[in-house]
Amino acid sequence: MALTPDDVVTKQFQHVRFKDGFDPDEVDDFLDEVVLEWRKALDENAELKAKLAAYESGEKAAPAAEAPAAAAPVAAPVAETGAPAAATAGIIELAQRLHDEHVAEGKSQRDQLIADAKAQASKILADAEQKQREETSRLERERNVLEGKITELHDFERSYRTQLRSYIEGQLRDLDEKGGPSGDASSAQ
Repeated sequence: MALTPDDVVTKQFQHVRFKDGFDPDEVDDFLDEVVLEWRKALDENAELKAKLAAYESGEKAAPAAEAPAAAAPVAAPVAETGAPAAATAGIIELAQRLHDEHVAEGKSQRDQLIADAKAQASKILADAEQKQREETSRLERERNVLEGKITELHDFERSYRTQLRSYIEGQLRDLDEKGGPSGDASSAQ
């Protein structure tokens, strides 16, 4: 049974009918539970102190078997009133150190991610600008080719019109020449 301070405060013992007080067996059983839970807490406290001391000295944490035995009587922890405060301060210091390390690591990762993102953005921008220059150059060449073809077509149109005009005018002259004497001859008869 995991014993809490509230369990001790709220524990109700049954009254015995034929004598004053509580049932001695029930009180003894409960006190045995208190002693067992208290000893577990002392063992755990000693083990944590050993681990903290080993951590602060830079060594590996001592195994639980090497931790000081905590089978001391119930009055022993009361004599060490300053020790729990020191252990608590050490644990808080350790927690603060770990927190600071995690925060520093997080900031480092954040900065690395930002730098990577900026580098990737610069690369994408440079690639896009290069592609834009290549596409502009290709379109400029296409435009020059099309303008050359348009110029050729204009020249062909002028030449064709000139040739067509010359041909039509030649045909009209031929008609005028042929039509003039025969037209006069047919009207004379």
